[in-house]
Parts: sequence; structure tokens; C-alpha cells
Amino acid sequence: MSAEKELKYNEPWILQRADPFVCFKDGWYYFTASIPSYDCIAIRRAKTLAGLADAEEKIIWKKHESGIMSEHIWAPEMHFLFGKWYVYFAGGDKDDIWEIRPYVLECQGADPYNDEWVEKGKMGCADDDEFSFRAFSLDATIFENKGKYYYVWAEKVGVGKQISNLYIGEMESGYKLKTVQVMLTTPDYDWERYGFWVNEGPAVIKHNGKIFLTYSASDTGVNYCMGMLTADENSDMLDPLSWKKERYPVLKTDYDLEIYGPGHNSFTIDEEGNDVMVYHARKEAEIVGDPLYNPNRHAMLMRIKWDEEGRPVFSYKN
Repeated sequence: MSAEKELKYNEPWILQRADPFVCFKDGWYYFTASIPSYDCIAIRRAKTLAGLADAEEKIIWKKHESGIMSEHIWAPEMHFLFGKWYVYFAGGDKDDIWEIRPYVLECQGADPYNDEWVEKGKMGCADDDEFSFRAFSLDATIFENKGKYYYVWAEKVGVGKQISNLYIGEMESGYKLKTVQVMLTTPDYDWERYGFWVNEGPAVIKHNGKIFLTYSASDTGVNYCMGMLTADENSDMLDPLSWKKERYPVLKTDYDLEIYGPGHNSFTIDEEGNDVMVYHARKEAEIVGDPLYNPNRHAMLMRIKWDEEGRPVFSYKN
């Protein structure tokens, strides 16, 4: 790797790309994220992680002019499952910009960068599920365990302030759930309740028989931080008691390093197979106006180390 392409950790890597997602398949790294204009989905690809920073960004889908999927196009993720590429994202409606729901695109070929993408509509819940995706729903991620695919997402419930919880369901197809949702976590602690009561942005990494599910909490300013749940791979993924929640955040703002509001991460590997976390954070502590519409959440990288107990270590000093 050339010197100018050397990866740097815990500093801006791809500017103004929030909710970053990276996956690796068949020799290619793919990157997608929220675009500050919230009006399209774009992907880039490269043979190296470092190469993604300067790779050409290609728009694969644009928002509708009206109706569903016409506002607030947020947090896309790319996944290859059931033999096809899918993009999962959230979108609102011009008539109600906060009517955020999860939607699915399906690639019609094996090359997600060049082949056509088609809309599969709103993510489908199980036939007997009368709850899922009826309210503000977003930030879907997917993981595989024991040959089954699981869909994890955030959805708001309640009245007044409303509460964003994380839910899980087994998948029947790339765009429908097989099982009724189960709640994994709700914002129990003070660090999950700054500005809004929020658990969102789930991501999964596996290690030595354990499944670690990180998520983000609180509003999107300096209080944004990451929590974590842990389950054994042999446990029932749909049993909330299989998951142990950390009492304190595993990653939060570091004022000395000027890394503010870290969160909404994904996981990948570098070219040597080492675990890497991709996350967004800000470099300024003070934000004028609504932080949601401030574009300066930048994609960053963090090396993931593992402690003696086989748990991930999230550290800016690596």
C-alpha cells in the first residue's frame, strides 16, 4: 500500500458520510452511508479499505418526488443474503417527513456496483405481526447465525417524547420477516436518554462463539454514544434473555481527542483479516441548529482488539 494511502484511525476518513457501512465480498470493499442531502443512495467500491476514501461514488437510487421514500433517505446498508444483494434503508414521506419506514432494494445481478437495483417496497413483517414497521422505524442491520438470517432495527413506541427500542426478527426472505418481533433493548440508562430516549443503529460482530451487537444511544450531538449487547451463538437469538446488556457505554465522546458523538457503526476486516470498526463522529463540539441537519459527521475507522475474555475493546488509542 502506498504511503499516501495508508489507513489512519480515529480521524476523518470519508468526510460528511454519516451512518457508514462497509462490507467485503469477492475481493471488493463496498461503502455506503447517509448523504447529507438525504435524497439518494450511493455506493463506492475499492480493492482496499484505504482505497474507498477516493473511490468514485455511484448513485444507485434516488428518492421519489412524492409519497413514500421521498424524504429523509437514511442509513443504507448492503447485505448479500438468500443469493442476492440487498440494500436496506429508511425513508420518509413529503406529506409527513417523520413517517420514517424501512425499505428494501434488490440487485438484479451479481455485481452491485454496475447491475440494476429495483425497489421491493417496505420491509414486510410476519403475517401475524400487528406491530412491526407501523411506527417510526429505521436503522436495519442483518446478521447470520446457524444458517438463519436475523433483522434488527429501531422502532419508536409510546406517546409524548416517544422511545426508540431495538427489535429482532428472523427473516423469511430478503424483504420479509418470518417471526413476530421481539424487543432486545430499550433506553434504560441516563446515557441513553440525552435529548431523546434512543437505542438505534445496531451492528454485529462475532468472535469465538459470541455475538456482539453494538448500538447507538441519545441524540446525535456530543451525547451520542455506543452501547453493546452480548449473546452466545448457541443461544436462542429471539429470546431477550439470551442477550446481556452493558451497564455503561462502550464508546463515547473524547473531548481531549476532539472526537464527538461517535456511533452508528458497522464492522469489517482489513486486508490482513483484522477486525475494524467503521463509525461516524464529529470534530466540533458545538453545533448550530439541529444536529440532524449538520453535515459534519465523518466516517472514521477504529482497530478492534480483543481482551482476555474474548470481548471487543473499543479504544481511540490504537
